[in-house]
Amino acid sequence: MHDLLPLIPGYLQDVVDSIKFFMPEIYLAVLFIAVLLTDLLFGRNARQLVKIIACAGMFLVIVKDLEQISLLLVNGQTKAHFFFNNMLLLTRTGVNFKFVVDVLAFILLIYFDWDDSLARHRKGLSDLYSIVIASLTGLHLMVMAVNLLSIYLSIEMVSIASYLLVAYRSESSFSTEAGLKYVLFGAAASAIMLYGISLLYVYTGSLNLFGGNLVQGLTQVNHLPVSFALVLVLAGIGFKLSFVPMHFWVPDVYEGASTPVTAYLSTLPKVAGFALLINFLTPFIFFTRWNAFDFHLVLSIVGIITIIAGNFAALLQTNVKRMLAYSSIGHTGFALMAIVTFNSQGISALTYYLLVYGIANIGALALASYFTNVTGAEDVDGYKGLGFKYPVASICFVIILISLTGLPVTAGFTGKLFVFSAVYGVYQQNHDIWLLLFMVSGALATVVSLFYYIKIPLYLFVKRNENAGEAISGSNNLLILSIIISLLILILGIFPDLLLRYL
Repeated sequence: MHDLLPLIPGYLQDVVDSIKFFMPEIYLAVLFIAVLLTDLLFGRNARQLVKIIACAGMFLVIVKDLEQISLLLVNGQTKAHFFFNNMLLLTRTGVNFKFVVDVLAFILLIYFDWDDSLARHRKGLSDLYSIVIASLTGLHLMVMAVNLLSIYLSIEMVSIASYLLVAYRSESSFSTEAGLKYVLFGAAASAIMLYGISLLYVYTGSLNLFGGNLVQGLTQVNHLPVSFALVLVLAGIGFKLSFVPMHFWVPDVYEGASTPVTAYLSTLPKVAGFALLINFLTPFIFFTRWNAFDFHLVLSIVGIITIIAGNFAALLQTNVKRMLAYSSIGHTGFALMAIVTFNSQGISALTYYLLVYGIANIGALALASYFTNVTGAEDVDGYKGLGFKYPVASICFVIILISLTGLPVTAGFTGKLFVFSAVYGVYQQNHDIWLLLFMVSGALATVVSLFYYIKIPLYLFVKRNENAGEAISGSNNLLILSIIISLLILILGIFPDLLLRYL
């Protein structure tokens, strides 16, 4: 104990110096307390006030995200910065990912109480806003974590919040069942990951990915146990990303959760999970003597299987949320294609792709909420003939689904084009057969996805419902949100440089 006393002033000074790199997270903590206190003081009558405070606070957090770019400039060059005793790492890529997470979170906070089934919750939505804001702190930490301990803790923060969100609509037995499944599967994935982390620590005596002896020490251990430990850690990360075979929880949980919660699960943890995967892979990929475990081969195989499994399974679905759940698995596989390039162009393409995918996916689920609100329809069969009764919403749905498919002139098309370009650029250099198979799988998946995404426009505009009544007005807020998202998708599809130049 006495040996540690001389080190305490240095550690305290490091904490003080690190605070300026941690301002968005401090703002999130203050926002969480503000929302919590507002709920306690005003009770059930605080719903709109809590929403206003949450959205205004998120806007300030986004501003703080952008201000962090200037902190990384040293002599005109962007430099990475370790802080909190090398537990966290702030990079320009990390700032971009935090920006994506917070922009999507801002849209979700606006959307939550516009879903009728969630808005009728007997406890109100103030607790839900608190949970989401608390989870954003964990998501930010996932983006910056470079120590195996901080990685595990950040994932657990997000997981606990996600469990609460899935089971939030407790009056629904199916939602309760989905929440229980998610908790059980999540606990198992957490235990698996923690066991892998403990093995890596036993082998090297270090938890720091970018310092200490972790990567170098693993090269001196037998490749088989090292590979086993790394697979366990990747399984834990894969649970958040929902790639095969860690995807089994997705369909039931996405269908059982409230639609806005499904929008949350399919976007925010996935974006932060990819940032975490980048942090985890970087020290191994750029260590010249690393040959114990072929990340490129493993992630390529997993990505190809994920693309194929997600898209072909989506073909068989009739429930809209379940269909979007399987399609999100396919999008995860497609995003892994950008990861395996292991270069800056691929990461930039990934950031753009995740942002436009997140916006489009939230838009699709917002429209699913809209049609559920006005007609009660949850399956595609319930959409028969609604295209002419609700033309604006239906046209927006078509635009958003075109983007998710990846067809011109939408942002989804440019996102997929950037990913393909990054992968093809690497393939031209090394002619790796796995990159070729990845591109072929991605192209095939785009064709397959057209067949299940087209189901919704087919039922909206082609199928006829003889018993259709008059159109019911309502959910105008969701309609306005869908129009804005549709226009944004078209604008980013036509002018991608408006966003890409900053990534």
